[in-house]
Amino acid sequence: MSRLPAWSEAFASDRLPDLPALPLEDAREWAFGGSTGAGVSLAIVDSGIDADHPDVGGVASAVAMEPDDSRDEGYRAVEGPHEDLYGHGTACAAIVRSLAPDIDLHSIRVLGSNLKGRGLLFHAGLLWAVDHGFHVANLSLSSKSESMYAPLHEVADLAYFARTLLVCAANNQPGPTYPSEFASVVSVACRPSDDPWTLSANPKPPVEFGARGIDVEVAWLDGGSTVATGNSFAAPHVAAMAALQAVSDNAACDPAEVIGSRDHPVSCGS
Repeated sequence: MSRLPAWSEAFASDRLPDLPALPLEDAREWAFGGSTGAGVSLAIVDSGIDADHPDVGGVASAVAMEPDDSRDEGYRAVEGPHEDLYGHGTACAAIVRSLAPDIDLHSIRVLGSNLKGRGLLFHAGLLWAVDHGFHVANLSLSSKSESMYAPLHEVADLAYFARTLLVCAANNQPGPTYPSEFASVVSVACRPSDDPWTLSANPKPPVEFGARGIDVEVAWLDGGSTVATGNSFAAPHVAAMAALQAVSDNAACDPAEVIGSRDHPVSCGS
């Protein structure tokens, strides 16, 4: 195993005992109520999704944010089927599908073939998710740019009040990134585990939750798979669990309720 991504140390095994544990053998059933994600829309804001990958099983909609300097806004939204330009978005989508098989997946492509993109396109993708009323958006990306702090903070607040929950991976390298550090966003880092339902809480910011994301077999391009490590692959586990909770018997119906639960951190799983 290679060196762990930044922020993962908070979820090391020698630190987890300091976190209060939920002493219920049926905690997962209580939290998720046997839900499958049916009726919940979840956007993957990333490099695109290969809808034909067997581990993805299709998408409900797709849009690509593309640079267009001829327009005042500097971009255009191209709706319709598209490919994953890197593999990263497909990996995240398949993780969500594995936990929430009946969820409606939506692809918002903002990254290119080098897994990079303009902050403007990232911002536009988040606005698209909010404007289209998606329940949850998985952001396995973040921006280091100080110039994007204010625009991303604004859209994160818009998402909160529009009841779109943003689940954001912390950067794999130390240092501030946005919107992962905003209070209105659920921030996630990876921790060792073979159990996809593992969820640990960290009461000390900036990263709040730890989930499986180390040496994980993930879907990739051309219908294949690869083994990868990163906070990117922990975030969709948490996004899927949030989506499942939205339709369970003990539902957290909006971001205020989901985020409010962070005041009572627990550690579930192994």
